[in-house]
Amino acid sequence: MKIVFMGTPDFAVPCLDEIIKRNYEVLTVVTQPDRPKGRGKKLAAPPVKETAILNNLPVIQPEKIRESQFVEQLRRLQPDCIVVVAFGQILPKSILEIPPLGCINVHASLLPKYRGAAPVNWAIINGEKKTGVTTMYMDEGLDTGDMILKKEIDIGEMTAGELYEKMAILGADLLGETLALIEKGMVKRRPQTDAESSYAPIMDKNLGRIDWSKPAKDIYNLIRGVNPWPSAYTTYKGESFKIWKSTIVNQDCHDQAGKIMKVSKDGLLVCTGEKLLNIEIVQFLNSKRMTVDEYLRGHTIEENNILGE
Repeated sequence: MKIVFMGTPDFAVPCLDEIIKRNYEVLTVVTQPDRPKGRGKKLAAPPVKETAILNNLPVIQPEKIRESQFVEQLRRLQPDCIVVVAFGQILPKSILEIPPLGCINVHASLLPKYRGAAPVNWAIINGEKKTGVTTMYMDEGLDTGDMILKKEIDIGEMTAGELYEKMAILGADLLGETLALIEKGMVKRRPQTDAESSYAPIMDKNLGRIDWSKPAKDIYNLIRGVNPWPSAYTTYKGESFKIWKSTIVNQDCHDQAGKIMKVSKDGLLVCTGEKLLNIEIVQFLNSKRMTVDEYLRGHTIEENNILGE
């Protein structure tokens, strides 16, 4: 089976590795252009490009995949199948129609729930107990194509970053199984039901701002769901700081939401709209992340102050 692989971030790398391991013929790897990264703003290659180069695979980096020149380039390659994993651009009909065995996508949710750009994050933010990976045939809609296979994973207490890594491996396993079924002509297509669908919009920095009037469990889920990016934050005496870890304390609080009830080496006990939240790992401006105990060795945080004001 001749495959064109399209992907960009770390999440897509295990899927490319799986295709290589199974000895499919990778005609080319398509990924996003190199982008400025870090404080120095030096051009950095996407992780998928780095993997392709290590495996001596040709790489194409189009700015826009809708351009006729790129579409014709793909057409000339005559792939049997195009595999798309977190590529970063929506495939037009002109590309979807090229491979006779279809364009296959690995999506990080249990479709039809959490269609869209940030399914891992929103599953955690919304307090889901389980999520998973779905392989599907792509169509012109946003993650609306017929499903092929699914695998579930328990979210537990994981952050988005931790869950993302586990789902990347899960997605690669599922892709391997899916390609084997396609090769044998044994795929059973399952249409999605729009009535059961939900949307996972792209993340932005403002999403991480904590609203202390919300219940502790919602804030706890937000802190995990935006870790490592865009990260949760609030303010103390007007100074913004990030919160990396917290735990819910099953105790009622009738004080003002955001009020620091107790400061100790175990953390900052804060009143929320429902129950208490203990903040354990913080990061103030121009500082590294550290436990509250570590921060208090060189700084002071006073009780009864209101966070977020």
